[in-house]
Amino acid sequence: MPSPDAPSLAGIRALIDTLDGELVDLLARRQRLVRAAAALKADEQAVRAPDRAERVIAAARLRAESAGLAPEVAEAVWRAMVGAFIELELAEHRRTAAPGDA
Repeated sequence: MPSPDAPSLAGIRALIDTLDGELVDLLARRQRLVRAAAALKADEQAVRAPDRAERVIAAARLRAESAGLAPEVAEAVWRAMVGAFIELELAEHRRTAAPGDA
């Protein structure tokens, strides 16, 4: 039987759910910035910006280490996030680009 002072699985899950909500809010803020950036980019190569993506991922790994997060986890999460936002930004760019601009 768990100690009354020890967190319960339900309690830990509730805290995770709260954090997930905060992460969604932060990702929504990031998305707004990504959409704003898409409007400023000339072409799809500028949207893809592989060098920028790698710098962002490297920075996430460094921040992870100092924050106590496994760098491998940070890299996997950031690769997925950056990839998803690039796809969103490409779709946004294609939607707003004049025919022949892409």
